[in-house]
Amino acid sequence: MELGTPLLEGARKVLWLGGGELGKEMVIEAQRMGLETVVVDRYDMAPAMHVAHRRYVIDMLNGDAIKSVVRREHPDAIIAEIEAINTDALMELEEKGYRVVPNARAVKVCMNRIELRRLAAEKLKLPTTAYAFAENAEEVKRACRDIGYPCIVKPEMSSSGHGHEVISNEGEVEEKFREALMHARGRSSRVIVEEYLRIDTELTVLTYRYPQPNGVVVTKVITPIEHQRPRGVYHYVESWHPHTVPNDVAARAMEYAVRIVNELGGLGIFGVEVLVSGGRVLFSEVAPRPHDTGLVTLASLDINEFQIHVRSALGLPTPEVRLVSPAAAHVILADNEGWAPKYLNINKALEIPGVQVRLFGKPYTYHNRRMGVVLATGNTVEEAREKVRKASSLILVR
Repeated sequence: MELGTPLLEGARKVLWLGGGELGKEMVIEAQRMGLETVVVDRYDMAPAMHVAHRRYVIDMLNGDAIKSVVRREHPDAIIAEIEAINTDALMELEEKGYRVVPNARAVKVCMNRIELRRLAAEKLKLPTTAYAFAENAEEVKRACRDIGYPCIVKPEMSSSGHGHEVISNEGEVEEKFREALMHARGRSSRVIVEEYLRIDTELTVLTYRYPQPNGVVVTKVITPIEHQRPRGVYHYVESWHPHTVPNDVAARAMEYAVRIVNELGGLGIFGVEVLVSGGRVLFSEVAPRPHDTGLVTLASLDINEFQIHVRSALGLPTPEVRLVSPAAAHVILADNEGWAPKYLNINKALEIPGVQVRLFGKPYTYHNRRMGVVLATGNTVEEAREKVRKASSLILVR
């Protein structure tokens, strides 16, 4: 394969739909490989826009807007970085010959919890929590009675906990149903009702696909990342690598991941989420891109998840990935709202050996928004986790 020079004739170009912190790391890796980079998002000054060659601000649910930008830029690959995208536009672009990573169908299915659950539980027979689908409050009530209280209601289009509501009794159904739909990613009219599970721990299985010289696409799996979130919070706070679960649990998680990723197909990395509760190991969901818990791979692996995704997007190989150190990651959360945030005590956090701080550069904050991440390596996972907890507790967002 021939790679040109950015901004000149013959350059290879990648376009991101979504410019968050994951996109920023991907753009950095693409820049290192000499690629031309374009970032599209719904708001200006998104993190990935800080490091891209060009940027566009559009309504990401407007299919005509997406198609117009893609036709103007004519990229070698289109990477979906966020969930709130017009996926029908991606399907149309793929039909016209554009490479959507991993592929348009995978993006569409993974971003719809109902379609993903049908694929995983009903077609592939992967174990999941008990569930039901509903289109109105009465159907939610019936589902909750069948599944049992408490239960969780989630909009069909959601991510990172947006619109996830716990229902404790029948009197809460109508309010929680409305709240779920109000906070959906994009336009949602349906919800999935799920069994409320006491989770012991969670795993992210990074699973990636790339083509060999003979054209056959291979699937590789990386030893799982383990992560946790505080009670009542639906996005992860801390992740560590390698995992600490029994090997048979990890093996089952990797088996589920390979099965669903092979079904989804395409190229690139997937973050497959698995729940562990007692003796149950359950498939949860899939991100058709690098996973937020995978930020830890910036410290734990010799080739991080972002570089793997960019390589695969271009059809380049990553035949082997090695764990180079036990590592942990802990997010830096905002506890206030406002523009132009400032970060205090970075110097104190960096006094801890083995600690790195990555600030995402988001232009404004709101309560519990992820504004950065602390990474650390250690001789053991426990040592790395202790370091990131201490360092992240020192950093204040103002």
